[in-house]
Amino acid sequence: MTDWRDMDWRSALTALDAAAEPHVLVTVIEALGSTPREAGAKMIVTADTFIGSIGGGELEQEAMDAARRLLAEGAAAPVTERLMLGADRNQCCGGAATLLFEPFAAPTTTVALFGAGHVAKALVRVLEGTPVRIVWIDERPDAFPAATRAIARRVDDPAAQVAGLPKAARAYVMTHSHDRDYEILAALLARDDLGPVGLIGSKTKWARFRKRLLADGLPPARVDAVACPIGLPGVGGKRPAEIAIAVAAEILKNTPDGETL
Repeated sequence: MTDWRDMDWRSALTALDAAAEPHVLVTVIEALGSTPREAGAKMIVTADTFIGSIGGGELEQEAMDAARRLLAEGAAAPVTERLMLGADRNQCCGGAATLLFEPFAAPTTTVALFGAGHVAKALVRVLEGTPVRIVWIDERPDAFPAATRAIARRVDDPAAQVAGLPKAARAYVMTHSHDRDYEILAALLARDDLGPVGLIGSKTKWARFRKRLLADGLPPARVDAVACPIGLPGVGGKRPAEIAIAVAAEILKNTPDGETL
């Protein structure tokens, strides 16, 4: 288990989002009189730990209790609460603090996208504005566009990122290298708790990969569940934008709200 307490709150926010871990960002938005911390102080609260501090003592404990109630309720909207500080709260400050609680629930659909080529870039654009959360992974410098809504990771070993994906995450493999595709795909199929896996390529490519995966001892049921080619059948063509539309349609069709599309 990651020890989030070793991180500053900014790094923890990114890491918690990448891990699809529900959390609440607590911010002191007003500090009147004598208070443990000034306005702007922040802490992050998860179900079993916290990062940062808003001053310790009873104030901090009450903030953690309130944040965890929001997590238990599955709250999505931010709320504010004003707390008076005094001897009855084991705080000698005697001031008042107004706290902002911003809950971040686990996303309903996480897609791990390996490779930042033309199809991947088009797919990220197509999914803009949807509730799909994208973890985008590539090894090449400057592979990603300057601005992206995805969680972009430039790493030396993309296959090693598979271990940190949240349970039930979908994955699409579309790197610039067949060897890299295979490494990532083998790592994905070695896990038994992920969602559907797709590999960009032709039926011929898949036949070669399938034979090799089975020879390497990957579970036959997982191997046979891989989608290659990718995308909702009957949607799109062979251009990057068309493939992206077909893949986006496949993803959205299988989100919790997919039946309403």
